[in-house]
Amino acid sequence: MPTSNPLETLVTETAIDDIGAYMNELGARARAASRALARAETAAKNAALHAIADDIDGRRDLITTANRHDLEAGAAKGLDAALLDRLELTPGRIDAMIEGLRQIAALPDPVGTITDLAYRPSGIQVGRMRVPLGVVGIIYESRPNVTADAAGLCLKSGNACVLRGGSEAFASNQAIAASVRDGLADAGLPADAVQVLATTDRAAVGAMIQMPEAIDVIIPRGGKGLIERISRDARVPVIKHLDGVCHVYIDAAAEPDKAFAIALNAKTQRYGTCNTMETLLVAEDVAERILPRLGAAYAAKGVELRGCPRACTLLPDAVRANEADWAAEYLAPILAVRVVADLDAAIDHIARYGSGHTDAIVTEDYSRARRFLREVDSSSVMVNASTRFADGFEYGLGAEIGISTDKFHARGPVGLEGLTSQKFVVLGDGQIRGG
Repeated sequence: MPTSNPLETLVTETAIDDIGAYMNELGARARAASRALARAETAAKNAALHAIADDIDGRRDLITTANRHDLEAGAAKGLDAALLDRLELTPGRIDAMIEGLRQIAALPDPVGTITDLAYRPSGIQVGRMRVPLGVVGIIYESRPNVTADAAGLCLKSGNACVLRGGSEAFASNQAIAASVRDGLADAGLPADAVQVLATTDRAAVGAMIQMPEAIDVIIPRGGKGLIERISRDARVPVIKHLDGVCHVYIDAAAEPDKAFAIALNAKTQRYGTCNTMETLLVAEDVAERILPRLGAAYAAKGVELRGCPRACTLLPDAVRANEADWAAEYLAPILAVRVVADLDAAIDHIARYGSGHTDAIVTEDYSRARRFLREVDSSSVMVNASTRFADGFEYGLGAEIGISTDKFHARGPVGLEGLTSQKFVVLGDGQIRGG
């Protein structure tokens, strides 16, 4: 990094006259780096991850200064509180980035693992080997910690990556990218293995999603509009989720204090995340006992409640919910509340309005818990736990590159295994196939 004015370097975009040529060159370098990374030893990848973590730790002041610049610029542009919250790198979030990289280094390397090896009648052995996807393109908004998480996961899984962060986090992303470059160099791995675009020109996104010769999969992280556009226009396969309409259902057999703690945390621990509860469902048998206490706690935290007719009678500050509220991802201190007859009604509601992200039941009834786990078709289904646990760090993946609500390849938080594919391998000893 330049020593005269490092912040000025971070906040200044590279002038690019021809976005198409820039992206083609970047893609070619990423493809070449992916081949080198696919054959890298686990020790080298782990050394790079620790070096990146050490470098981020050593550049805390610079990263914080760059992030403060982004926050001030974002506030001046009128970004709302939820966006500014996602943009901010607190000391705790920097700690989490560092810890996430070290966790990834500690995880088993999936690349080259052979499973299901079995003899066939012909004498050959057939199995499956985990291999990198190749080049992963990630397009994300706001959260600059994604730069470190994505770089770390792609590196450990043997993939090169091309990262395009949002313009609102440009300086923060460039500061983290500097640590990534230095960490790769320290470990003797190609710097082109992780490339963070040096431009905020939206044409770069259009080019990325039209480059199947250079990029093998696109992972968008951001608002519904971004993800819909990527899914519609991409010529590259997309791993995506559109909404995080998450539910907590408080069953008639719930323990009241446990239900209170989970329902409060799932909504108020953070408002602007995709795993935040957006609709609370409460069994009618316990609604009168549980909802007034929860309503007072939500009111103390400034949460606006939108309820069904029965919920509104128990929550005097609630306003009447409309049909759109049941499918809304608020990403704000707003909560829809519905009193339902029983478990069947709760499952039906989630099937109709949910987004397949994360849903939880609070109950002490084992059979109902098992039914909920089996019948709710979401990427994460929980019993007696807050939906806020639905992320890669909490699942022991080290970090996540996104949460997929698709039903193929990767589903839920996408960690190392989700960034690999499998190929068949055959071991023989001269066998030939007869007629």
